[in-house]
Amino acid sequence: MTVRVDSPRARYREQTRSEIKAVAVRQLAAGGIESVALLRIAKEIGLSGPALYRYFASRDDLLAELVLDAYQGAAAAVHAVDVEGGGRAALHALTSAYRAWAMAQPHLYLLIQGTPVAGFTAPAETVLKARSVLGPFLSVFTQGRPLVSVDPLLAQLRVWLHDKPEVAAWVQEWTGQPADTSAAAIALTGAVMTWPQMHGTVSLEVTGQFAGMGHDPATLLDVQTALLADTFQLP
Repeated sequence: MTVRVDSPRARYREQTRSEIKAVAVRQLAAGGIESVALLRIAKEIGLSGPALYRYFASRDDLLAELVLDAYQGAAAAVHAVDVEGGGRAALHALTSAYRAWAMAQPHLYLLIQGTPVAGFTAPAETVLKARSVLGPFLSVFTQGRPLVSVDPLLAQLRVWLHDKPEVAAWVQEWTGQPADTSAAAIALTGAVMTWPQMHGTVSLEVTGQFAGMGHDPATLLDVQTALLADTFQLP
């Protein structure tokens, strides 16, 4: 029998799944990935172990949903930034928004950007979710005029755009530029260069690696973002 998605039974199922995920996120925040335990979750929400498996087939199944939710949260943070007009101000706003999300939800940030979970394979949709996070950065760099030092990477990513239709479609979605244009390749290169600098700095801050070093990590990220903007001569 097919259950209508708006039926009481379907609503109850979704409510229970949401409750399970909420408890799992609390466990994750309290003790990291190793603390997420299905039997403890079942006990907390008043389900038997076998009953919980009707909602999530395994711990990995639950973790997969948490990963997708975490990417969705990161994407929501950067999508909320007004990038109209682009330029360096928009780039600063995007990197700042990403950092703010990570610092507010460090357990979710580390779930998707920390040490991989042994034996866990992220869902295929993860790639699309990650691209959604980086999408707004593409639009910022369409106005870029990169320095000659960027040329080797620019050349490689131009080939990637040509060879990967899904990447070309992603770039065009956010920039309005066909894959064979210089603007598309420049936008992709800018986003790719932003990612390791932003991610690296935020990861070090989230894990406490800057403790005692005498600087504000937000200032460091701001300076790195300014250097990227300079490299692409953003207005």
